[in-house]
Formats: sequence, C-alpha cells, structure tokens
Amino acid sequence: MSARTRLGGWILPLSLLIALLLGLLPLHAQLQPLRPYWLALVLAYWVIETPSRAGLGLAFACGLVADLAYGSLLGEQALRLVIMAFILQRFRARLRFFPLSQQALAIGALLVNDRIVDAAVNLALGQPLLPWEYWWAPLLGTALWPPLFLMLDALRLGRRD
Repeated sequence: MSARTRLGGWILPLSLLIALLLGLLPLHAQLQPLRPYWLALVLAYWVIETPSRAGLGLAFACGLVADLAYGSLLGEQALRLVIMAFILQRFRARLRFFPLSQQALAIGALLVNDRIVDAAVNLALGQPLLPWEYWWAPLLGTALWPPLFLMLDALRLGRRD
C-alpha cells in the first residue's frame, strides 16, 4: 500500500472534522451571520467527487454529530445535509463537468436552499426566524467554493501545485 493510499483514507474524515471545528469557532457578534456552513461545503465536495465514499448515510451521520456539537435540535442539521446530499447525488453527473464558476453558483443555490429548509424547520417549531443578515452566508459560501474545491482536490489527488 502506497503512502498516497494510506494518506488518502484520512483526508475525508479529517476534512469533515476540520469543517465541524470551523463551525464551532467563536466569531464576533457582527460576523456571526456571515459564518459559512463549512460542513455543507466540505460534504458537497466529497459527494461530488467520491460518491462511493460519501452519500446520504455520511451526510446523516455528519448532521447528527453537528447537531450534538452545535447544540441544535437533534436531526435538524442531519435533515439539512441529507437534502443537500440527495440533490447533489441527483445532479452529480452534470455538476462535475461544470466550470468551477458555475459549480460555485450551483453550490450557492444549494446553500440558499439550506437556509430555506432551516427557516421552514424553525417556522414549524414555532421558533423565531433568523435575521435577514443570515441570508448573506450563502454568498460567502459561494465565494469560498472555488478555493475550497481546489484545496481538497489537491489533497485528494496528492498534487503539490
């Protein structure tokens, strides 16, 4: 077994753990609404690029861990990530061949959809909706997609560009 194969097995769980930890980092109150949904971005990469290793089950498990880590309603993040992973799996063949800029727009649309699902869950539970400033986070996620994609791709493929 080569060193690349051994290292390659750790990239997926390590990147998801780092994304989970990035979601836990404290931010100033004014920056909090701009926090990107790191876990969704990293999971989206893995669902697109390695569907045999990342799918609905991984999305559900990551969502449950995120629910426990973030202290949110158990199953809320799991639902959001499973919906995102399902849509990505459905359109994966097309998304893979989009230029990176168009992929970023598609990911941005998925992040907006995630906010809509989050708002629907909050509405169904009778909780207050998030302020309008929180709708800016999908734009930041859209801007972060190309560098995140290139970084994870370089790690996955073992390139040193």
